[in-house]
Amino acid sequence: MRAEDAPLIRLEDYRPSDWLIDTVDLDIVLDPTRTRVRSQLQLRPNPAGHAGAPLVLDGDELTPDSILLDDVPLDPSAYSLSAQGLTIHAPPARAFSLRIETTLDPGANTKLMGLYRSSGVYCTQCEADGFRRITYFLDRPDVMSVYTVRLEAEKTQAPVLLSNGNLVAAAELPGGERHFAVWHDPHPKPAYLFALVGGKLDHVRQDYMTADGRKVELAVYVEPGKAGRAGWALDSLVRCMRWDERVFGRNYDLDVFNVVAVSDFNMGAMENKGLNIFNDKYVLADPLTASDGDYASIEAIIAHEYFHNWTGNRITCRDWFQLCLKEGLTVFRDQEFSSDERSRPVKRIADVRTLRSTQFSEDAGPLAHPVRPRAYKEINNFYTPTVYEKGAEVIRMLKVLIGEDAFTRGMDLYFERCDGTAATIEEFLDCFVEASGQDLAHFARWYEQAGTPTVVASGKYDAQARSYKLQLAQSTPATPGQSHKQPVVIPVALGLVGKGGDLPLTSISPALKAGGVVVLDQPSLSLTFTDVPEAPTPSLLRGFSAPVRLELDLGDSDLLTLFTADSDSFNRWQALQTVAMRTLVRAGKGDMSTLDATASALGKALSGFLADPALDPAFAAQVLRLPAPADIAREIGIDVDPDVVHGAHRRLSAAIGGALAGQLADLRVSLTDRGPYSPAASPAGRRALRNEALGLIALGEPASGARLGLAQFAEADNLTDRLAALAAMTLIPGAEREDLIARFGELYAREPLVLDKWLMAQALIAEDGTLTRVKGLMNHPAFSLGNPNRVRGLIGGFAANLTQFNRADGEGYGFIADIVIALDRTNPQVASRLLGSFKSWRMLEAGRRAKAEAALRMVQTTPNLSRDVADIATRSLA
Repeated sequence: MRAEDAPLIRLEDYRPSDWLIDTVDLDIVLDPTRTRVRSQLQLRPNPAGHAGAPLVLDGDELTPDSILLDDVPLDPSAYSLSAQGLTIHAPPARAFSLRIETTLDPGANTKLMGLYRSSGVYCTQCEADGFRRITYFLDRPDVMSVYTVRLEAEKTQAPVLLSNGNLVAAAELPGGERHFAVWHDPHPKPAYLFALVGGKLDHVRQDYMTADGRKVELAVYVEPGKAGRAGWALDSLVRCMRWDERVFGRNYDLDVFNVVAVSDFNMGAMENKGLNIFNDKYVLADPLTASDGDYASIEAIIAHEYFHNWTGNRITCRDWFQLCLKEGLTVFRDQEFSSDERSRPVKRIADVRTLRSTQFSEDAGPLAHPVRPRAYKEINNFYTPTVYEKGAEVIRMLKVLIGEDAFTRGMDLYFERCDGTAATIEEFLDCFVEASGQDLAHFARWYEQAGTPTVVASGKYDAQARSYKLQLAQSTPATPGQSHKQPVVIPVALGLVGKGGDLPLTSISPALKAGGVVVLDQPSLSLTFTDVPEAPTPSLLRGFSAPVRLELDLGDSDLLTLFTADSDSFNRWQALQTVAMRTLVRAGKGDMSTLDATASALGKALSGFLADPALDPAFAAQVLRLPAPADIAREIGIDVDPDVVHGAHRRLSAAIGGALAGQLADLRVSLTDRGPYSPAASPAGRRALRNEALGLIALGEPASGARLGLAQFAEADNLTDRLAALAAMTLIPGAEREDLIARFGELYAREPLVLDKWLMAQALIAEDGTLTRVKGLMNHPAFSLGNPNRVRGLIGGFAANLTQFNRADGEGYGFIADIVIALDRTNPQVASRLLGSFKSWRMLEAGRRAKAEAALRMVQTTPNLSRDVADIATRSLA
C-alpha cells in the first residue's frame, strides 16, 4: 500500500474488537540479528463483537515461521498474509490458543519502533503501533491482556533482562553461557505498554514503602559507568510517588518499578507498566553535564511517566482518538507536581510560554486539530502540543470551572469507576458531572473544536454610580475542516485592581462565580460590578485560567499599573509582556515609531522592579525575557518578514539591556552563589536571573557582555553557567565567540548530550552563515542522522531558527526538506516531526511563502514516502 493510499481512520467508525486476548505468554530469545519470538495467545470471541468474524491480527514487516491453533499447525489455506497482518478466515467460535513464531533482526531496525538493538542494548518502543513489529497481535488499546514474558540471552551480551511486572524466575541455562528471566504482570494492559530491555547496564536502587504499606524496589538502569548520574532521577521518582499518594491518593501496585535510560529513542520517555524506558537525556544528570533546565525536565518527565501508572496504564484509552485522556491529564498532573516542588507562578509562566510557542502556532496553521481528533491516517503524527499541552489546559479549566473540591471528588470517582478499563472522554467527564452536579456538555466542545479562541475585553467606569461595566466577547477563527465555530466555555478568573491593590468584587450577575471567576459561554457577555470606589484596572485570565488570546482596551500605562500592583503573579508578568508585544508587533510590520518610547518605559519599570529587596529571582528571570520572535510572528499572523521581526526584537532587547546594563551587572554580582552547585529551586532561580541579565548585557553593551561571558565560562563550576556564557557569546560575532565555541566542543567532546546543546546553540545563531555552519557540523564526529537526539539538536535547532530556516533565498527550506527525505528512509517518526517545522509557512510574506510551499511539494512528491511524512506533507499543503 502506498502512503497516500493509507485509509482514513475515523472516530465514528470505532467498534469493539471481535476477539479478546485474555493472556499472552511470550518466549523471546534475544540475538542481534535473529531474535526468536514465540507468542502464545489465549483468545475468545468478544460478546460485544460480531459473531463468526475472522481473526485479523496486526503485523508490520513480519513473516511467521509457524502458526499453531490449539497446538495443531494451521493449514496455509486457513489464513492469509498481507503487509498489514495475518487473517485467520474461520477461527473456532469459542476460546482457543494461538501460537505464532517469528524471527526478527533487532540490529537492522532503524525505525526504533518495536524491538531494536542500539549501542549494544535491546529495547522496545510499542506506542502507538510498535507491538505489531514484534509479533502478530490485536494491536489496539482496548484489547487488554495479562502478560508473562520469558527472556533469554547470552549472559555476556545481556546480563540484565527486564520486562513488565514482577520478576518470578531467573536462572542460568546449562553450560553457563546463557540465562533467562521470567516476568509476570498481573494487571491487564494493552500491547502498546509492553516493554523489554536487555543489555549491559549499571543501576542505582532504593526500597520504597507505599502509603498502604507495600515494599517496592525502585531502580534506575543506565549505561555502564554512568550510575553516578542517575541519583537525581531516582530522587525525583521517590518524590513524585509520595506526591501522588498525598494529592491524588494513588499508591503504586507492583513489587518493582524500573527506569531504563537508552541513548537512541524517538520519544522523551515511555510509561510501559513497571518498566519505563527513557531517552537518556531525561535521566542522566550531574552539575557539569546537565543544566538547571535538564534537572527540572528530568524531575517533570520522571513524574509524568510514573503518573501514567494510573492515568494511562490502570486506566488506558479506548482508542487513539482518546489519547488526550491519558496524555493531557498526565501533563496536568506533572505540572501540578512541579508547581508544588518549585515555584507555582514561575512554573505557570513557563508552561504558558510553551503552550503559546508550540500549541498556539499549531492551532494557527494547517496542522490544527481538536484535542480529540476526529480522523487520522497516521496516529504517530498526533502526539502533538494540542493533545498534550492544550489537553492539560482543558483539565485545568475543568478544575477552575467546578472548583477544587468537586474536581477531587470527580478524580476519585474516575479512578474507582474506570480502573482496569479502556475509557473515553465521555466516561471521564461523566465522573465530574456526577461529582459537581454541573452539566458539562457545553464544556466538552473544547475536545471537539480546533483553534485558539480570542477574548475581546473592554470596560467602563461610572464614577457617579461607583460601578464598573465589563464586556467580554469570544470568537474562534476557522481551522482546516472546521469553518464554523461555536462558543466554548471560558472560565475567566479576574480581579479589579486599584491604586492600592485588589478591589472587592460585587455583582448580581449569575455569570460571576465563587473565587472571582466569570464564565463566558456565549458569544458575548456584559456584567456590572457595584460599590467600586475608584476607576479600576481589570486583571483578566488570572493564572491563565483558559488557553485563549486576550485583547483588551488597556493602554501601556494601565498595563504597567498591573505590573506593579496586581496580586496575581502571572498577570504581572503578562502585563509587561503585552506592552512589549504590542510594540514588537507594530515594529515587526515595519512601524518602529513606538519602539524607543516603549524601551524607555519598560526600562524604567524593570529598574524599579529589580531594585525591590523582596525580588524573587526565578520570577524576575521570566519578567526580563521578552516575547520570542516566533511568538511575535504568530501575533502578526500574515505577510511576516522574519528578518524584520528579528531585527525589532533585537533592537528592543538591546535598548533595554543598554539602559539597565550597570544595574544588571551589579545584580549579577549580588546573585553569585559561593557554595557548591545545587539544582534546587532557589539557587536555580538565582542562576536564571544572572544569566538573563548576561544575555541582555550582551545585546546592549557587547563589549561588556563578551568580557562577562568569557569570565563566567572560565569560572563556572556547572553546565548551566557555561551554556549561558556560550549563548551570550553567540550574540556577539567575532574571533572570541569562535574560540569559545571551539573550547566548549573540546571540553565536552565525550559527552553526547552536552554536545547536543552545543550543536543547537550554533544552529540558532541568527546570521547568514549559519546554514553553512550547520552543514559543516553534520560532518562532526559526534553527529549522526541515526541518532534522534543529534538530529533534534542540530537540525531541529536550525529549523527553529526564525531567520535562517526562513531565509529569503529558500535555502533553509530546501535543506530541511532534503534532510526529511533522507531520514524518512530510516526513521519516519523523526522525519515527520522535523517536517512539522513548516507548520507556520502560510503566514510568511509572499516570496518566502512560495519557496516554503515548493519545498513541501518536493517532499510530498518524493516516491515511496512513509505514511508518517506523507500525512504531514499533505495536511500542511491542504
